Amino acid sequence: MAISLQDALIHIMVVTASSDEGISDHELDVIGSLVVRSPVFADFDIERLSTVANAAVDKTNSAGLDTVLDDAIAAVPKRLHDTAYALAVEVAVVDVQLPQEELRLLEMVRDRLEVDRLVTAAIEASARARMRSA
Repeated sequence: MAISLQDALIHIMVVTASSDEGISDHELDVIGSLVVRSPVFADFDIERLSTVANAAVDKTNSAGLDTVLDDAIAAVPKRLHDTAYALAVEVAVVDVQLPQEELRLLEMVRDRLEVDRLVTAAIEASARARMRSA
């Protein structure tokens, strides 16, 4: 069964957050913040966020990471592929340190979305700049 665009984007963020063996409260807060402030979620009912996030985790546990990513990316129109990647990066950089698992997952997302390397480099550089401390 196909999922909605917003659900797909949340699935991508949740999978990114969970790639390093669990989702921290901080990562969940960031996902919630991204859903609230991102125009792509303008008509999303925020009350559904935990249900959609739990569905992503359940589907990953039952069907596997590849299936979740393939289904989610299939629901994202090409013109929003860079948006999907940007959301994944925002979740990944929350912990400041990017473990190898998260880097590998971002690579998988990038490759499946077929986002241009220059665009992904710009998204990643922008996220790193926002996360720097004094």
